Amino acid sequence: MFATAIGPPKRPVIRGLRYPVETMLELMASGMTHSEILADYEDLDEQDLLACLLFAAQLTKVKHISRLVA
Repeated sequence: MFATAIGPPKRPVIRGLRYPVETMLELMASGMTHSEILADYEDLDEQDLLACLLFAAQLTKVKHISRLVA
């Protein structure tokens, strides 16, 4: 699903392809269909887009975020 993060601040990306999850979510929210997105990003597949949606859904379950100090 999400292999790495780029940053700073570190952002989740799809399978290490360096496509930010945020970008894909914005494209879907703008009304682009999965077919349109996949036509523009040929190295992605339907499972990648579904993983982005799942990631966003899981974020809504987070109750509290704390910054860790080293």
